[in-house]
Amino acid sequence: MKKGKQIAAAVFATMMAASLAACGGSSSSSSSGASEGASSSAAVSGTSSESAAVSGNSVSASSGTTVATGTDLKATAKVDPNKNYNISVIFKTLSSEHWQVMKAGVDAYTKLYPNVKAEPVGPSAETMYDEQLNSITTAVDSDSYDAYIIAPLQSDSAAKLYSTTSKPVVAVDTNMNMDSLATFVGTGNEEAAKEGATKAVEMAKDLGWDEINCIEIAGVQGDETNTARMNGYKAGVEENGGKFLDDEIQYANAVADQAVTAMEAIMSKHPDGVAIICANNDDMALAAAKTAAGNEAFKNTVFLGFDGSSAVCKSIATGEVSNFITIAQNPYEMGFYAVDNAIKAINGEKLDDFVNSGVTIITKDNAQERYDTVQGYLNSDK
Repeated sequence: MKKGKQIAAAVFATMMAASLAACGGSSSSSSSGASEGASSSAAVSGTSSESAAVSGNSVSASSGTTVATGTDLKATAKVDPNKNYNISVIFKTLSSEHWQVMKAGVDAYTKLYPNVKAEPVGPSAETMYDEQLNSITTAVDSDSYDAYIIAPLQSDSAAKLYSTTSKPVVAVDTNMNMDSLATFVGTGNEEAAKEGATKAVEMAKDLGWDEINCIEIAGVQGDETNTARMNGYKAGVEENGGKFLDDEIQYANAVADQAVTAMEAIMSKHPDGVAIICANNDDMALAAAKTAAGNEAFKNTVFLGFDGSSAVCKSIATGEVSNFITIAQNPYEMGFYAVDNAIKAINGEKLDDFVNSGVTIITKDNAQERYDTVQGYLNSDK
């Protein structure tokens, strides 16, 4: 394509945090491809007879447990109507959108089955480690629960506390190393990032780029989630004919202001533009996109983020940012299937190690729909 010279200085961005707070996940998952517009993926195993199919959502086959994605989820556990189930649910917090949507998924399950009691709690902030550990200790010591669901702030410490119980333990959102863990319900970060990168390459080609180079504005160097997403971005770009520039990775510690500086450095080194800028989260991707606004050489650059909060979806839908893709996790599904698998574990079923709650690739085509869906989850009890 014809690329113009740099004609404007970078626009410094002052922005509110738009991405979801601290979302962990698994470093790998099933393979799945991106489809046009929206793409929902979920892992599939040989237990397909227990799966809940949802019309209009794609489900890809590989190792893991079958789950369906969408607004009309179906429980696959056998819930005994004559038995009361009491499940402890502890999240990282309840003070942000990600966890409120996950709570809505839990609540949806308990509405289906009133004899299932599962009321999510969480510390006042994701930095209140001792507060969460105290909640875990209280729950385990009470011995009044049939199972435990935990999104750990400190995986090793949480695993140590839960190791004292013989009741089933399900990790959600963030995995933990625990021999007796029943299963982990969450996102396969590497495969999700690969799916998003595949879509970004497709968009870059549609925008006229002949040379598909990708530079990442990364999170914290050495962080497991950051590394998994980076590996996925690289695979998605290079398997679709692009080049991931390993030597030009910019570490920005997962914060927007450092992403601004990183984007300025990229624009200075690449005055003719770059096809794709990917980032470890939406805060950084939005900061980069706003910093590049007004730079003619980057007007067709694809910006790829990760999280998919409603605020980001709104920015995409309204055109505040152009050529922007975000990889949305599915916290509603996480909450719903965490309870479903806890019931299975209570019933003595052996579970797969990983239940993939899927991701949705958000573009301008489906951003408003995603925004409306998330708002519906948040307002379901109002």
